[in-house]
Amino acid sequence: MKTYGPDLLSIADELTDTYVEIFTAPPWDARDPEETRTAFRHRLTEDVRRDGFAALVDHADDGSINGFVTGWITPAPFRTDRAYGKVADRLGAERVGELLVGAFEIDELGVRKRARGTGLGRRLLEGLVAAHPRAWLLTWDQAHDTVAFYRRLGWIEPETLPGQENDIVVFLAPKQHA
Repeated sequence: MKTYGPDLLSIADELTDTYVEIFTAPPWDARDPEETRTAFRHRLTEDVRRDGFAALVDHADDGSINGFVTGWITPAPFRTDRAYGKVADRLGAERVGELLVGAFEIDELGVRKRARGTGLGRRLLEGLVAAHPRAWLLTWDQAHDTVAFYRRLGWIEPETLPGQENDIVVFLAPKQHA
């Protein structure tokens, strides 16, 4: 595994190809590959400039990417774009401030099909969280295997405010509550 910061852009083309392969397959297969490619590439060029940005990438022997994880420190004020508004609704502003702001946010974790079942996803996630034990992430509630994966690893779901259930699941790193 190799650690990256903003220099992740040096492998942006291959990383984007990997992202599209992973995140246009089930359960995300309703996504258009070209729209997904364009959006991810645009986000990546912005994300590498975020405070505390870090990434781990696992390369196969042939140099291709098996999997990756990216993240950064969640800033204040808490964002409202993408799925962040749903997170704020789900947890409430006070708990977002207590649990998420200033914590390390796992933004993307992806493992190619050929490398699944090898423990790579766990190693990537644990590798990045080791340096940032106060961490969090979110995922789509219809990504059943993904939700089950985080639960198996001991990630904790903070209680949702009554009546604020939605289509995302928020997880806190196990060490955050140890």
